[in-house]
This record gives sequence, structure tokens and C-alpha cells, in this order.
Amino acid sequence: MSALREVLMRKDGRTRRRAFRGSAVRAGSASARAAPAGLLVAALLLAALPSPSYAGAQPTIPDQLYRYGYSLGFHPFTSPHDVRGQLTDNFWLFPVSGDCPAVIRPADECELLGGNPVRVEAIGYDSLQIATLPGHDLGEGLHIRFTFARSLGLHCLVVSAWQNRPTRCTEGTLCSAASRAGAWALWRVLSETLTMSAYAA
Repeated sequence: MSALREVLMRKDGRTRRRAFRGSAVRAGSASARAAPAGLLVAALLLAALPSPSYAGAQPTIPDQLYRYGYSLGFHPFTSPHDVRGQLTDNFWLFPVSGDCPAVIRPADECELLGGNPVRVEAIGYDSLQIATLPGHDLGEGLHIRFTFARSLGLHCLVVSAWQNRPTRCTEGTLCSAASRAGAWALWRVLSETLTMSAYAA
């Protein structure tokens, strides 16, 4: 009997030790599963914050020609107003500034590179808007707005263009496609310039 009791006690102890080890393994597995879950929650919280795509930065315009977004990099101590001010106070940063003054003001009229006349329609806290005048290669009555925004220290530039009425270029399939592609490349150059200059803003 005593031998049987001893065997049973050994079995009982072994079972307990196994159960304890199994619990530890299960706890470790739960911790391992909790880590990715925590990362997922953090990612969802970040995704819920305002994004640099600025869905509400500009109104929806029926005759919009294009709307492009560009990253300006990480500038946590620079405001969108600072970046806009740097552009309008140093307009030579504009890739086709042409004969326009270095400091532009609302209602200014000047010629961009290639003899394309424009008027400065508005300068806001974080935006600049220009319009094409008669004689512009793309036609008269095109409006282009440059809006700057920041989210979590990341700056973005959104460029939107729309028109009062179709022009000879925007009505032509090839000219319209070429102008949109050219605009995307041109404003990308502007965004890359501002990405660097924003450090001094």
C-alpha cells in the first residue's frame, strides 16, 4: 500500500509539474499573440488620425481637371503656414516662376516661364491659388490651388486644378492628357524643392 501510495504521489506530482509547465507555455503563447494584437490596435489608432491626404482640404469641384498629392517629408516644427509663406515670399522656388516677382501678393499678374500669364487669385493661411489669363498655353480661366497640410509632423502638398469652361486644350484628348501628365511632373519638382527648403522655413 505504501509503495502504491508513493507511486500515486509521484504521478500526482509529475502531473502537477506538467500542468504548471503547460500553463506557462500557454501564458507565453498568449503574450506572443497579445503583442501583434497591440501593434494592430496602435496601427488602427494611427489610421484614425487625420491623414496627409486631406480629404477635406478642398471643395469638390464638378469640372476639376486634376488633384495630386505629394509628400513634403517630416517637419514637426514647421507649420503649413510657414511652408506656404516660404513659397509666396520666395517665389523663385516655383519651378516656372518666369518673370514673376520674388514676393507675390493677391491680384498680382505676371508671366510664368514661356510667357504664360497668370494672376494670383488668393493667398490663404495655408494655400495659394492662381488663375491663367488670356494667352496662356492651356487657355484662360484655369484655376490652380496649392494647399499645404501637416499630420503627425508629415507635410503634404495637394494641387488641384479646375476650369471655368473647357478650353481648346482641355477639350482635346491628347492635349488634356499631356497637360495633366506635365502638371504632375511639374508639381512633383515643386514638392521636392519645398521638401528641402521647408527645413529653413
